Amino acid sequence: MQDDSFDRAQRLIHRLRERLPQPTRRDVIRAAFAFSAAGIAASLLPKPAWASGFEPPRFTGYPFTLGVASGYPRADGVSLWTRLAPEPLQPDGGMVPDMIHLGWEIASDDKFAKVVHKGSVRAVPELAHSVHVDVRGLEPGRWYWYRFTCGDEVSPIGRTRTAEAIGAKLDRLRFAVASCQHYEQAYFSAHRHLLDENLDLMFFVGDYIYESNWGDDLVRRHVGPEADTLARYRVRHAQYKTDCDLQQIHAAVPWAFTWDDHEVENDYAGAQSENLDPSFLLRRAAAYQAFFEHMPVPLTMRPHANEMRIYDTLDYGDLARFYLVDNRQYRAPQVCPDPYKGGGSTDVMASQCPELKDPSRSMLGATQERWLEQRFAASRAQWNVIAQQTIFSRFGGLRDDEMSAWTDGWDGYPATRERVVTSLQAHAVRNPVILGGDIHATVVANVHREAGNPESAKVAAEFCGTSLASQGWSEDMFNPRLPQNPHVQFGNTTKRGYIAFDIGHRGCDARLRVLDNEKQRDTGITTLASFRVEDGKAGVDKV
Repeated sequence: MQDDSFDRAQRLIHRLRERLPQPTRRDVIRAAFAFSAAGIAASLLPKPAWASGFEPPRFTGYPFTLGVASGYPRADGVSLWTRLAPEPLQPDGGMVPDMIHLGWEIASDDKFAKVVHKGSVRAVPELAHSVHVDVRGLEPGRWYWYRFTCGDEVSPIGRTRTAEAIGAKLDRLRFAVASCQHYEQAYFSAHRHLLDENLDLMFFVGDYIYESNWGDDLVRRHVGPEADTLARYRVRHAQYKTDCDLQQIHAAVPWAFTWDDHEVENDYAGAQSENLDPSFLLRRAAAYQAFFEHMPVPLTMRPHANEMRIYDTLDYGDLARFYLVDNRQYRAPQVCPDPYKGGGSTDVMASQCPELKDPSRSMLGATQERWLEQRFAASRAQWNVIAQQTIFSRFGGLRDDEMSAWTDGWDGYPATRERVVTSLQAHAVRNPVILGGDIHATVVANVHREAGNPESAKVAAEFCGTSLASQGWSEDMFNPRLPQNPHVQFGNTTKRGYIAFDIGHRGCDARLRVLDNEKQRDTGITTLASFRVEDGKAGVDKV
């Protein structure tokens, strides 16, 4: 054990010498601490000077290259995030393996004339020197500004907003939903336009990063090969966070998340990979940790025992309850997979795949299903918005007078979908609106009591948003499905963008915002179509 510690200390000293040819007193102290692990003079070593506040840490560059972010607003607080990474495209961010102390403060004005809370927090190498601060004691329903400090370095200033207290009167709320931002396939220009939407809250519902390198007409490239280890996932997340448009919208408004498959691996299902990799859970654990390290999520979401619980609810006064649903981590494997891969999705005919209707198969897992039903039952909000990953309504293709089912979506888990719809009706959930993404196309639909039967009662409105940057599927494949699914009110696969919502007591207005050309950084944006959900009326109408 001592020999191993001694070797680690030697490697640390060698690394320091490479970075600092003229060792400073702090380097000597750090090396001495490393040797103490081997039992050498441990009782005689002083604490590093910067740890006592006398000398600030030294970085190879500006340490806040990844910006700042906030998320998961509550009536009394919000979660703040940053990560120290002077060399963001290195697995360690260019940081030495020390614990670093940061200061944080949150103010009621952008000049920080009135700081309402402040404190200190530790950034440790085990979490890639990321920082999560769950601030409490704030006033409900108001804007705040925050920043971090480390030695002489100061982070960019971020802005965030708390939610209104449960039951408090709230007349209006603006939010947006986006998904699927492949870094190579387009610029993140949509995030720049989101700054002009005057949002109170931003939702991202999956594929925040892509683990793999692919696509047509690429505008830039990922660093390194496919992400499949903790080091590679860290670099991939950091590269996305270096995008200035993404940084700015993170710093302007609080976010909330759910994920899909590409944060880990294409088409994984629960504990099973697409290609039945026997070591997949190690890869998933690495991906979940990197996700936690780079997102403004609460500390309670830190991965534990190879799981990261991200399903949650957010409440905004008497107006809205948001349900953040995870339909990837706990799902049963897809049925009737491609025998060559062993897992993953296929487009199958129900008559050829009777396992589709097995009621024991769940998209959400039994525990999350019970949680969702309990939250439905307890809701007193006027609007109930379900933020999840993919298209909820039926969206198969007609072949030989039979409808196909894509097994990675809700069509592949019809029993779970039926249970969710039944629960919405049983608990008389007011004004349900379902958000989704994943399919790289926009679909606006009415959710009926019986999927695929437009004569059955309408239960909810659905807005499945297009990808923010990832390429869509061909119109030849997509467009024929529109008339074959009469509950679909609108569909488009050619445009990239997001959906902006404005909800009030009379209705919920949605605008499909699409980029003129996602391959250009300075592209413009237009509204492709607008829709409205009236209070007390299930379903959606085009404006």
